[in-house]
Amino acid sequence: MMRQSELGEIMHMATETIRTNKMRSGLTVLGIVIGVAVVIGVSSIGRGLDDNVRDRFATVGANVIFAFHIDPLTFGRLSEEMRTRKELTMEDAEALRDLPHVKAVSALLRLFRPNIGGTYTIKYEGRKASNTILEGNTASMLEVEDLPLADGRWFSESDDEHRSPVVVLCSDTAQELFGNQNPLGKEVTIEGRLFEVIGTLGPIQSVFNRGKDPINNRVLFPLRTFKALHPEEKQHFIVVKATSHDAMPKAMDEIREVLRRRRKVPFEKPDNFSLFTIESVTEVWNQVTGGLFVGMFAISSVALIVGGVGVMNIMLVSVTERTREIGVRKAIGARKQDILLQFTLEAIMLTAVGGVIGVTAGALVVWAIPAVWPSLPARMSMFWTTFGFSSAAAVGLLFGIYPAWKAANLDPIESLRYE
Repeated sequence: MMRQSELGEIMHMATETIRTNKMRSGLTVLGIVIGVAVVIGVSSIGRGLDDNVRDRFATVGANVIFAFHIDPLTFGRLSEEMRTRKELTMEDAEALRDLPHVKAVSALLRLFRPNIGGTYTIKYEGRKASNTILEGNTASMLEVEDLPLADGRWFSESDDEHRSPVVVLCSDTAQELFGNQNPLGKEVTIEGRLFEVIGTLGPIQSVFNRGKDPINNRVLFPLRTFKALHPEEKQHFIVVKATSHDAMPKAMDEIREVLRRRRKVPFEKPDNFSLFTIESVTEVWNQVTGGLFVGMFAISSVALIVGGVGVMNIMLVSVTERTREIGVRKAIGARKQDILLQFTLEAIMLTAVGGVIGVTAGALVVWAIPAVWPSLPARMSMFWTTFGFSSAAAVGLLFGIYPAWKAANLDPIESLRYE
């Protein structure tokens, strides 16, 4: 068994060797530093986005079901069958209200187009909010999505039936138009018509950190008021709140049965509409970001491997340079395992130092990202920090074992003769 004093002496020798070759050691671990910093930076951005997405979806509610005539989670070109589907209607939404596992139903129409020549710019006394989303909702939407009504009131059934010229402003839109003024009772100009502001919504959790989220730049109309303004828009989203999260599968089955019957879908044919929940959106998000971050980690692992190759190269050079020293140590009683441990520890300590510097650099990157790009969240993860440091040390062990084995197996007599 190796005594503690012997282990301490070997560690001291390894430390001294690294310390006396600062420039060479620093260049050797540069790849390790870059790899660890990239792992921490990428994982921090990923964690920040994931947390914000979950917080954003949590504001919608865990027991909300969406219906649309096409699948909004489809990537790439839509099929011919999907492009020719007829839209869902307000009557479809009304047909779902009395289902056993449905608590509330709403329908919405949403219009968003880039601001071209002033279109969809909301004005109030010389101030304007640009690229605003116009959205029509039924009175029940407040209950379905638990919207954060900050001031005033929501639409009533009477507002909807009489196509009242009233609107509710989301937080960013209200801030752009009114600043610190109270917008209630004021009239805003939308496409040449005046609408009275009857309420405002508080900020809705953004997917991004402090950036502008389009969801907070909306003007909300009673649904029939919106249809009068844009009769060409017919692509209704139906939003259903189930009686509980546990009842969602039953509610989805009931909704599917009603919509298939109303849309006259034959028994053997698949649905010609899409039902999805926040959980299904989250799964798609995880698939998209998962592939992206795997690619980024693959890139960072290349830096770690390059760093490991550099460590092996330098350690082999070090073994050659210190051949005579190894011969002297063996001549005075050093065992194979002592030489093996010394050179292995040197490699591990070299990459561990690189890991510490990489963790520090990664922490600086995480701090700098929100400062430079306020909309991009970044939250440091203890797991990935530990993983990055451990990977650096493991690289030292993996790429340092061969040079250490070579040093331990040198013939002492030949080593003493080496010039």
